[in-house]
Amino acid sequence: MGRPKAEVDANEVYELALIQCTYEEISAVLGVSKDTLHRRFRTEIDKGHEAGKKSLRRAQFDNAIKQNNTVMQIWLGKQYLGQRDKSDLDIQSGLTVVMGKEFDDV
Repeated sequence: MGRPKAEVDANEVYELALIQCTYEEISAVLGVSKDTLHRRFRTEIDKGHEAGKKSLRRAQFDNAIKQNNTVMQIWLGKQYLGQRDKSDLDIQSGLTVVMGKEFDDV
């Protein structure tokens, strides 16, 4: 006869996964092994992780748009729109322009 099943609240597992807790962290909080979590609660953990990422992404977009957060707008543009910072090189005149300043080529 094996050990009795540990009583674990599936909703608590989901809530911990929602805030991006790892298997190790959930295991430590609930006092069960990572193997038990993986075997019995993988679906709840996967759903919690994905829902948490969605919530974070929504908060970032809301912050960028509703709060008019320019830094977040720039970061999201780089992540999702392929935008980037660049410095221009003027090859014909032999000058390099960096952040609006000119330097003679050496």
